[in-house]
Amino acid sequence: MQRVSQAQVVVEGKVVGQIGQGLLVLLGVGRGDTLDDAAYLARKIAGLRVFADADGKMNLSLADVGGEVLAVSQFTLFGDTRKGNRPSFIEAAAPDEGRQLYERFCDLMTQQGLHVETGVFQAHMEVHLINDGPVTIWLDSAERFQHRRS
Repeated sequence: MQRVSQAQVVVEGKVVGQIGQGLLVLLGVGRGDTLDDAAYLARKIAGLRVFADADGKMNLSLADVGGEVLAVSQFTLFGDTRKGNRPSFIEAAAPDEGRQLYERFCDLMTQQGLHVETGVFQAHMEVHLINDGPVTIWLDSAERFQHRRS
């Protein structure tokens, strides 16, 4: 996800989703991901304090700043380039499964009172953004079960 001052998605020359201040979420759904993964990411992203407070510290969430979400499905996040020069996408979810979890993620974000715009699933999209910071954060729902050692 990227903190943005604005972002939009264009499909076939038409703007299909557009936000002001908020988060651009590039959502990759992998094989074996579940509704629990979608719920975890929605809760985590909604609660992340990545916006500056009056002292300039990242201490505010989307709701605190009236931020919006632009959620874009992006299976290419699962591109495996370890062998050869052509990425393999076998770890990405099948399209029907990916669409279901992507749509569920968007619904869960909306249920938290956030304004959510989207791209078009499986379409060729142009994503335009102004990254604010820049702040870019990688979240993986599978990592919620792993603990880092100090």
